[in-house]
Amino acid sequence: MIERYTRPEMQRLWSLENKFRRWLDVELAVCDAWAELGVIPKEAAAEIRAKAAFSVERILEIEAEVQHDVIAFTTCVAEHVGPAARYFHYGLTSSDVVDTALACLMVEAGDIIRRDLEQVSSTLRELALRHKDTVMIGRTHGVHAEPITFGLKLALWWQEIERHRERWERAVENVRVGKISGAVGTYATVDPRVEEMVCARLGLKPAPVSTQILQRDRHAEYLLALALIAASIDKFATEIRALQKTEVREVEEPFAAGQKGSSAMPHKRNPRLCEQLSGLSRLVRANAIAALDNVALWHERDISHSSVERIIIPDSTTLVDYMLHTFNRVLRGLQVYPETMRRNLERTGGLIFSQRVLLALVDKGMPREEAYRIVQEEAMAAWAEYGRSEGERVPFAERIRARREVRERLSDAEIDACFDPAYSVRHVDYIFRRLGLL
Repeated sequence: MIERYTRPEMQRLWSLENKFRRWLDVELAVCDAWAELGVIPKEAAAEIRAKAAFSVERILEIEAEVQHDVIAFTTCVAEHVGPAARYFHYGLTSSDVVDTALACLMVEAGDIIRRDLEQVSSTLRELALRHKDTVMIGRTHGVHAEPITFGLKLALWWQEIERHRERWERAVENVRVGKISGAVGTYATVDPRVEEMVCARLGLKPAPVSTQILQRDRHAEYLLALALIAASIDKFATEIRALQKTEVREVEEPFAAGQKGSSAMPHKRNPRLCEQLSGLSRLVRANAIAALDNVALWHERDISHSSVERIIIPDSTTLVDYMLHTFNRVLRGLQVYPETMRRNLERTGGLIFSQRVLLALVDKGMPREEAYRIVQEEAMAAWAEYGRSEGERVPFAERIRARREVRERLSDAEIDACFDPAYSVRHVDYIFRRLGLL
């Protein structure tokens, strides 16, 4: 159940109590605006504000009969207010209240996720700098390629989170919009000044144009931004899972004292949290598809989007809040094994430096096709012996050194230089400076 992944602040935000509280905020702001414009008596607006109250249980009881949540809400409030309630919900349609209140809730949820992103960004920055010079093997297609540093991998993640922070700011700003424009957006029963006054009071912007509802491309952008955050967390978690495999074991997610990995195998230390993050990401991405489907509605509105949004917006914000918090916890407790990284780097006996040898031969005047053929022949011969004991195989470096065509062009020192991992990572500081990390 989603409750398992709900942190207290987000749980409070999406509670029924808080939803109806936001509805009441909108309704009261409308009453105040009408009173300020002289349309309803100021005494009535003051009485409404003083007496307005609701009970979630009573609203649900009324809704069971009338089958309309906003009518149930207004009826419940009217029971507390008395005669002055005739001015409550004056000139409004349900979506004026629901969409404007939803915008307030989405902005508030956006603030929580903004803080989560800031924390992850800060942690990644710290780890990237700590491991800036921790050399490891870079992999393409899952196969050893050339040396990188673990800090460089983390710096890439950091910059990706920074892009998410920028995207999130834009997405939140685009839902920071309210509408108090009546049944089809024409202000037939409500003065446009009411909308301006209400939105100003609630920290929103008036929608420049609307139908009965705010247009759902805004909400879809918000859900897509959440889906992108979830996709990146999946990417990072998948990388940690891959690096935690027994035969790799370059990093491990935290494993607490007393924690158990398997009911059957006491030795297991499974990447449980990262697997959980990958799984939850699928839900958030799926919700974004539903948000896209909500964009197309009949004419000035239907309610095919409404039931969907009651699930996907609270769930997606809740899940991403949990995912960012959990991923930050993984990063804070991440176990990093530089010695294993070094052993893995050396595992292929120098094969990962094939491009360096190729370019060194080209620099000495050998045609590229000939240089490639020679280097590949020795690399494939060394690869064929991979896995044998040291006494039963000839490492790639020795094969290159023994090759006549190579010896004719490269000295011992030049060959040794080809197999120095420091050469491959010599521009890491430049990349960090360009990122603003140094």
